[in-house]
Amino acid sequence: MIRNMPAIALGFCMVLLAAGISRAAEDDLDGFDFDPDAFEKKSLQWGGYVEGKFEQFSYNEDSALYFLNVRNTERSTLDRTTGTLQLVGSYSIKKSSFNWLLKASASQDQDQYDDWANIYEAYLRLRPTDTVTVEAGKQSYKWGTGYAWNPVGFLNQRKDPNDPDEDMEGFVSLETSWVRSVGSTLESMAASVSILPVWDGVNDDFGRKDNINLAAKLYFLVKNTDIDFLYFTGDSRSSRYGIDFASNLATNFAIHGEFSWIPHADRVVLEQNGELRVEESSSASFLLGMRYLSEQNITTILEYYHNGSGYSEEEMSRYYHLVNEAQGESDPTVATLLLEKAQTVSQNGYGAFQNRKNYGYARITWKEPYDIVYFTPGITGIINLDDNSWTLTPELLYTGFTNWELRLRYSLLNGADNSEYGEKTNTDKIELRIRYFF
Repeated sequence: MIRNMPAIALGFCMVLLAAGISRAAEDDLDGFDFDPDAFEKKSLQWGGYVEGKFEQFSYNEDSALYFLNVRNTERSTLDRTTGTLQLVGSYSIKKSSFNWLLKASASQDQDQYDDWANIYEAYLRLRPTDTVTVEAGKQSYKWGTGYAWNPVGFLNQRKDPNDPDEDMEGFVSLETSWVRSVGSTLESMAASVSILPVWDGVNDDFGRKDNINLAAKLYFLVKNTDIDFLYFTGDSRSSRYGIDFASNLATNFAIHGEFSWIPHADRVVLEQNGELRVEESSSASFLLGMRYLSEQNITTILEYYHNGSGYSEEEMSRYYHLVNEAQGESDPTVATLLLEKAQTVSQNGYGAFQNRKNYGYARITWKEPYDIVYFTPGITGIINLDDNSWTLTPELLYTGFTNWELRLRYSLLNGADNSEYGEKTNTDKIELRIRYFF
C-alpha cells in the first residue's frame, strides 16, 4: 500500500480548497485591461512547460510480470522522480510556417537514472492556395474520434488511456491536404494524402524497413456529423481500411465511433507446446463512445473498444504459465532458458500495452464543484471485459495559480490470477505532477 497516502491527499485537498477560495476573492477585485498589441499575430510564437513528477509504485510480488521484470529487487515499492521540459512553437512568414515540439526528460529511481531528449515534431507547412496545404517533416497524427483508443489511427502513436491528451511523438512524412466549403446538407469536405517512408533512422519504429507507405483520408461534415474514410497501404504494415464519425445529438451530448478492417493481419501466437507461430488472418476492430455534459458541469465519457487482433484469455494464460514454469524450475539453467523464451514472447506482442480483445472505459470529471474555482476532481476506470480485471484512477486537478497546474492521482489495479491487471508488475501507484507553463 502507499505510505502516508491519506495524509498526502488530505494536505493536497486543503491547499486546493484554501487557494481556490483565495483566488476567487482576488478575481472579484481584478479590473479589466485591454491591450490591442496582444491581438497582433506575431511571426514567432512559442511556449511550453516545465514539469516535476513524483511516482510511487507498490509491487505485486505474486504476479507473473513482477517475476519476469523485477524479480531481483528486495523492495516492495519503487519511488521515481522525473523532470520534463517541453517546448512548442512556430515561425510564420506569409503563407508558410515552421512548427516544432521538443521534449526532454530525466528520471531517477532506486535502480537507475535515465534521461532523453527528442524532437516530437518539426515540420514545414505551406499554403499555396486557400484550399491546399502541404506539410513536410516530422509531425504527429491524430486520426480517429475515440478518446482512449483509436482503431483507425493508422499513423498514430498508441495513446495511454489514462493520459490520452498528452502530446505524442510524430513520424517523418509528406502530406498534402485539400479542403472545400460546400454548403447545404454537405457543409464541407476535405481530402489528405500522406507519404511515410521507413528507413534506417527514419520512422524505423513504425514497421518493416526500406519501404514507402501511403495513407489517405476523406472527410465530410454532414449537418452536425463528422465522417472520415481512412486507408493505409504499404509494406511496413499490412493494408487497412477505416471509417469514423462524431455527432452532436444535443448541445451537451455527443456520440462517436470507429471501425477498422485489416484483411491480412500478422500476429505472433504462443502454441501449447511452447513454440511461437506467426498467424495470418483478417481483423476487425471497432469503438463506440459518448460524451455528456450535465447542468452541474460534470463531464462523462464512456467507450467500448473491441480489439480484433487482441489475445484471448487462453492465449494469455499460456504466456503466464511459461513465466510461472520458470519461477518454479529448480534447475537454474532451465529457468534461465524459460525466462529468455518468456522475454521473447513478451517482445512479440504478449507484453504490449492493453493487448486483449474487449475493454470498457469511463472518465468522469467535475469542474469547479460547489463553486470551488480552478478545482476539478475526476476519476478514470478501465476494465478488461473478458477477465473482469480493472484499474481505477481518482484524481484532483488544480489550476488556481497563474501558469501552474497541480495534479494528484492514485491508481489501483485489481484482478484474479492470469488476468490482465491481476498479473501487472504493480498493485497501485500514487502520482503528484506539477507543471509550470510559459
